[in-house]
Amino acid sequence: MQTPINPFKQALARGDVQFGLWLGLASGYSAELCAGVGFDWLLIDGEHAPNDIPSLLAQLQGIASASTPEALPEGRPRSHPVARVPIGTGDVGTALIKQYLDAGVQTLMVPMVDTPEQAAQVAAACRYPPEGVRGMGAALARATRWQQYPQYVHEANAQICLLVQVETATAMHNLDAIAATPGVDGVFIGPADLSASMGYPGQPDHPEVLAAIHQGLQRIRQAGKAPGILGFNPAQVQPWLDAGAQFVAVGIEALVLKHGLRQLLTTYRPGCP
Repeated sequence: MQTPINPFKQALARGDVQFGLWLGLASGYSAELCAGVGFDWLLIDGEHAPNDIPSLLAQLQGIASASTPEALPEGRPRSHPVARVPIGTGDVGTALIKQYLDAGVQTLMVPMVDTPEQAAQVAAACRYPPEGVRGMGAALARATRWQQYPQYVHEANAQICLLVQVETATAMHNLDAIAATPGVDGVFIGPADLSASMGYPGQPDHPEVLAAIHQGLQRIRQAGKAPGILGFNPAQVQPWLDAGAQFVAVGIEALVLKHGLRQLLTTYRPGCP
């Protein structure tokens, strides 16, 4: 059996726009529900959501079960899982990246990448030697279906999709070099942390922050990589699309749930704040 092809990586290489949803509830059950809706990608957040390796695995399994041809209505796209690793500035997280990949993650998002050197270390952590330093443990890995993919260690490197996050003024200064790093497929700009780093905490819509993001998306495209970002409404998202954003998260499932519940309650208690 051939190692599975990464459809999200293929879509980015074609230049297709991919709309995603952030998953923060750390639940395989809710992930399965979201996977049946039809978003192109679902981000399992290990940085700010209460996730560990077992909850990551449960969500991967939930997304997979809802993404079979039998489970999806005709014409609805299969959601691709993307997992964000819980590491910080200067922490490459080689061992944790190995665990995520062995669990079956093909597309990783790595936060707080400030330099091209860090980007290169992360790219190496995602790949087996001689291209990288990923540890060999295929016999124990769900990623190989416990060796049902006999060529996995030879084919996996080509299917790994690496998305790095630039979230500080330092990272924006180094953006061209980070985006040009071999092994990096896309660069995601984090508006909240970037605004704080620029001296405007809690103000991701500050004009200077917006200008930096707009220029950053264009610089990523010019480097030949896919730009990504998170927005919460069409008024936020459309300018990013116009600037060249290619993989865009358009909501967070926890906030969608909260908003829906508030709407439901105000139907019956109109005066409820």
